[in-house]
Amino acid sequence: MDRLKFLGFDIDPVTTQEATVRVAALIAHGGMHQVVTLNPEYLYRAQTERDLGRILEQAALVTVDGIGLQWALRLSGLRVPERVTGIDLMLHICRRAVFEGWRVFLLGGRPGVAEGAATRLLQDLPGLRIVGAHHGYFSPEEEPAVIAKVKSAAPQLLFVGLGAPRQERWIHANRQTLAPLVAIGVGGSFDVVAGRVKRAPVWMRRLGLEWLGRLLREPWRWRRMLVLPLFALFVIRVRLFGR
Repeated sequence: MDRLKFLGFDIDPVTTQEATVRVAALIAHGGMHQVVTLNPEYLYRAQTERDLGRILEQAALVTVDGIGLQWALRLSGLRVPERVTGIDLMLHICRRAVFEGWRVFLLGGRPGVAEGAATRLLQDLPGLRIVGAHHGYFSPEEEPAVIAKVKSAAPQLLFVGLGAPRQERWIHANRQTLAPLVAIGVGGSFDVVAGRVKRAPVWMRRLGLEWLGRLLREPWRWRRMLVLPLFALFVIRVRLFGR
């Protein structure tokens, strides 16, 4: 499937099912692969923060996570079949992992959250091979031990919930040490899976209002939302006048 070029970067127009098939192929291929579930904030920052751009350029798979990005693509005459969010992709991959026997590691969240998510996943998906879990509140001094823990568990799938773009930067910075595996940034997915945070209802997700549901639950996020109108203005300007 041909990739879409948007604002200087490649995006994969895939469904969640197709993304899971791609991940399966990456695992079978071996080596180190990074998957980015892209949102407007990340793409906007990647225009000026060169390291974020390099991560996108080197990612094996870049999906559209965010109604704002889906809107921007549509405005530019590009279409993707659906949003592929971090949590939806993680759950879909974990369901396939039961049958494939893939080894899974969860890294991120507050202390106890990754473990809680692992417990819930094992309840919902008997047979899932979770080989480790660790919180994301580690210091620079503790980081080598965390990396060693992941490495010794030898996962084929590493879900990293450190928040974007920190999680993408962390995966990319440690890609040589972590190999071979597929690493995917999943933001706050562990909180939802563990039952610490309630996800927006299905009707809000279908209407593209999941961001609003999250803002109502976590109003402190309003500062991060400020990038959305900047992103929209940037997309319109590029559409009208070019880069």
